Amino acid sequence: MPTGALTKAAGRGGDVLSQRALNRALLERQLLLRRASLSVADAVEHLVGLQAQAPIPPYFGLWSRLMGFQTDQLADLLTSRQAVRIVLMRGTIHLVTARDCLAIRPVTQAILDRDLYANTTHGPALRRIDLGELVAAGRALLEERPRTAKELGGLLNQRWPDRDPASLAHAIRSQLPLVQVPPRGIWGASGQPTHTPADAWLRRPLSEDRSPDDLLLRYLAAFGPATVADMQTWSGLTGLREVIERLAPRLRAFQTESGRQMYDLPDAPRPDPDTPAPPRFIAAFDNLLLSHDDRTRVLADEDRRRVFGTRNAVIPGTLLVDGYVRGTWKITRARARGTATLLVETFRQLSKRHTATVSSEGARLLRFAAADAGTHDVRITVTD
Repeated sequence: MPTGALTKAAGRGGDVLSQRALNRALLERQLLLRRASLSVADAVEHLVGLQAQAPIPPYFGLWSRLMGFQTDQLADLLTSRQAVRIVLMRGTIHLVTARDCLAIRPVTQAILDRDLYANTTHGPALRRIDLGELVAAGRALLEERPRTAKELGGLLNQRWPDRDPASLAHAIRSQLPLVQVPPRGIWGASGQPTHTPADAWLRRPLSEDRSPDDLLLRYLAAFGPATVADMQTWSGLTGLREVIERLAPRLRAFQTESGRQMYDLPDAPRPDPDTPAPPRFIAAFDNLLLSHDDRTRVLADEDRRRVFGTRNAVIPGTLLVDGYVRGTWKITRARARGTATLLVETFRQLSKRHTATVSSEGARLLRFAAADAGTHDVRITVTD
């Protein structure tokens, strides 16, 4: 590693990595320093899935990371059951390969178990119910055919009329590994989330191994170096310090500039902090911004409220300039005029050089997302 990337920490566990060194390490592992020539399935597995709270952002997430990515490459994986949308890390929907679904979902069951009765909306309605009987009834209904949560809750309510239908459906979502079936998640298609058991959809059983060891090693490969708090933020799991202590002989220790203990895979890439970072349009809800307790390696504290303080907890698409979040973006369509417009709002004025490179990358984004539009327009403004 270049000498500018770290300094020695007297009396501490490991070298000190600068904030910029952490930034470049994260970008390298997130395939954002240069587009990768990986297959879509390999990229999704390397990233340990993509947050898919909304159906379309994973397409933008892969476009920003892969050479020549086309929407049908991901759509084909979903329709052929080689990839699925399922609740995983943090109890949120992720898009993962079928193999990762079967391996990761049992590890994250602890998150959903913890939430089942603690959930203030649904927990009270589920107390003193025979959970085994409820889950068996829910599985039978969902194996019969995929159903929406509303439909499932209504059918279960016929058997448990004194219970809230939404809470009954929530219990099934919590206790059964459910995938959202296409057309949900298909570019250019639409459809409500309909669910069916993962093992039935994939025609394979889920793993019985609930150990988080391998999952955390994969997290470090895609997001490290990281603290234990970072790992818990990304995964939603608790009690990970004991796991890391067990894995310590296989890891390398580092320190943040503020003295926090970090861990990493010994041979993971840690580029020179001066490595150029091209502008990148990051998808809404992207795990790049959701996977660390300390997000300053990519997002300054003074800008955090601009990204995470939005209405309805919607995390917008963000713009990276020189590796850091410098603004937000969205695409609007004026079909009457056949125009697609990329609206970029930066937190501060960009230099002329950065404005030019952002405009060029934005034009590429519009050619990907709105190829059918007769006119493309990139507008860059500074927010108040």
